[in-house]
Amino acid sequence: MVSELNELRARVRSFLSTELASGGFTPRCDSWLIGFDPDFSRRLGAAHLIGLMLPTEFGGYGGGTAHRLVVSEELLSAGAPVAAHWFAERQFGPSVLRHGTAVQQLEWLPKVIRGEVCIAIGLSEPDAGSDLAGVRTKAEKVDGGWLISGTKAWTSAAHHADAMVVLARTSGQRHVGLSQFIVRLPDSNVDISPIRLISGEHHFNLVTFDAAFVSDSDVLGEIGNGWTQAMQELAAERAGPERYLSTFPLLDELVRGLPRDSPSASEIGRVIADITTFRSINNKVVELLAAGDTSASEIAMLKGIGTTFEQETVGIALDIAHEPGNTTPLSPSAMALLREAQYQAPGFTIRGGTNEVLRGIVSKGLLK
Repeated sequence: MVSELNELRARVRSFLSTELASGGFTPRCDSWLIGFDPDFSRRLGAAHLIGLMLPTEFGGYGGGTAHRLVVSEELLSAGAPVAAHWFAERQFGPSVLRHGTAVQQLEWLPKVIRGEVCIAIGLSEPDAGSDLAGVRTKAEKVDGGWLISGTKAWTSAAHHADAMVVLARTSGQRHVGLSQFIVRLPDSNVDISPIRLISGEHHFNLVTFDAAFVSDSDVLGEIGNGWTQAMQELAAERAGPERYLSTFPLLDELVRGLPRDSPSASEIGRVIADITTFRSINNKVVELLAAGDTSASEIAMLKGIGTTFEQETVGIALDIAHEPGNTTPLSPSAMALLREAQYQAPGFTIRGGTNEVLRGIVSKGLLK
């Protein structure tokens, strides 16, 4: 396994080296959210570097969580623009494989693996952010399908998406009354409005469903099993290296340009040591996920401390940029990455569950 993973890592690095040399992309911070480049995703798919956990019968690699971790680490540390396929590979594909019908698998999985489909995930709502059991979006049964009405907030890439997985209420029961639906886009009964960053960039959306029809064939999983499915998807969302490597391109630039006698050298050393620790935790999380444990407190812990660390990295970069007596200013590329990271940093500890919610999950795990 170790030699296979090393070979896979070398293959990803070779791909990225070729892409950078040809001007295929410019490294960005938070590239899994804001680095939207469908052409890059298709090239990555053609290189068989998407769908690491999906079966070979659909064109996937047929590996496990460790294989995807290796590829994800390399892509994120390089700042590669992977947002066009990230949610499709990370959450949608595995969920369709676990819960989808044979027809759904045949339709969607090859597209995910080739990097040809963008999927948005509709979980959070204006009045039910981290409290997903409080979801109010409703799905009403009608002849041949369901009518979905309600609003989802902070939905990444919905304005680009070919489809959106929507968690909706199908009965009044708090947890078992939730189900998931594949809403194909565009749809005249689905309004997608931008939620812009202070920079003016558009990555998030407010999505309103006005009796949008979804066929019975686009129900994902069993009716009433939506809570369990969403928790599985959230485990995958919280457990990856994007929780501590989103700002790595900035760190890389800082290390390259930092004088050896800089007072900030020790801070950079501490950051590098922290990343090593997070990787160790992530390896443990990979083992838990491979064993089917999606509720382990380690998953919530990794997300919580990892994203806090990312915010601290931005602060360290700002200190270096304004360090008294610093005669070596940051390079233009480092400054560009720093500005980008500043804009993104407030969201690090919110998306995928706020730190307050995650601490609650960790504390409950300690009491078991």
